[in-house]
Amino acid sequence: MNLRRLRSFVTVAEELHFTRAAAKLFVAQQSLSKQIAQLEADLGTPLLQRTSRKVELTPAGEVFLAAAREALARFDQGVTEARRIGQGQQATLRVGFIVGAALELTTHILSEFTNRRPGARVELHEFDFSDPTAGLAGAATDVAFIRLPSTTYGLVTTSLFTEPCVVGVSAAHPLSTRDRVRVEDLLDEPIAIGRTDDTVWRHFWSLANHRSGRRAQNLIETHSQSEEVEVVAAGMACNITPAAARRYSPHPGVRFITIDDYPGSTVAVAHRSNQLNPLVTTFIDAAKAVRDRESWIIRTIQGAPESG
Repeated sequence: MNLRRLRSFVTVAEELHFTRAAAKLFVAQQSLSKQIAQLEADLGTPLLQRTSRKVELTPAGEVFLAAAREALARFDQGVTEARRIGQGQQATLRVGFIVGAALELTTHILSEFTNRRPGARVELHEFDFSDPTAGLAGAATDVAFIRLPSTTYGLVTTSLFTEPCVVGVSAAHPLSTRDRVRVEDLLDEPIAIGRTDDTVWRHFWSLANHRSGRRAQNLIETHSQSEEVEVVAAGMACNITPAAARRYSPHPGVRFITIDDYPGSTVAVAHRSNQLNPLVTTFIDAAKAVRDRESWIIRTIQGAPESG
């Protein structure tokens, strides 16, 4: 098994056509077919189903495709970093985040990391709701600030803090005059929720675990926090959101109300379980040090003012 065969397999899996894949790889189709056959022999299982009309991935092929993509991404990243360092450039840590990152802890963590690794360069990459792993799932980032609960298969997470959840409603909504609500007050409301395939994430932010198996009647999918707030302000839906929305996403047409009986959302720093390079280790240690040192910031986050 070698990198050439992995790249060949990934190309065939993406094209699902040997002729097109061979052209893309600048190799003869016969040579490409031989590489795939050798790879399948190494693994002891077929990865592709071939007929005269089409090529399809087998279940084993689908699993191996994800692993091959990640392996190639990690190798390419290593080559890039080695070249940078060899040319006297800085080592780079790619930090992913979704809206809010680690809230008021973010700048402290980044500063602590820079103090510990002054020769390293940090790249910040923001991701929308479609990827709650903030780039980790696709190996686009090395470490990330993520929100739990979400799917964490293949990830190692370190919790930083847990903050309460609130519901955002239009200023014209009947609930807008209340200071507190319960989950049962919201179950018949249309819910705005970020567009994602992550079932764990969707269940939490749509109140699915409190519906006794009944599906939400009206979910409005959004692509970003700002889009979600505008949907709420327009009275089209309400949204379940972290209490930090009061500080980070204020809107004159939206009221944020405390939900008495709903669990909080945890912000964590995460990395892939099969990747723990020195920069990632330093970043996680820096995040934990800031978490333990800045307890007053965390208390502020967890006890944010309830007036909207």
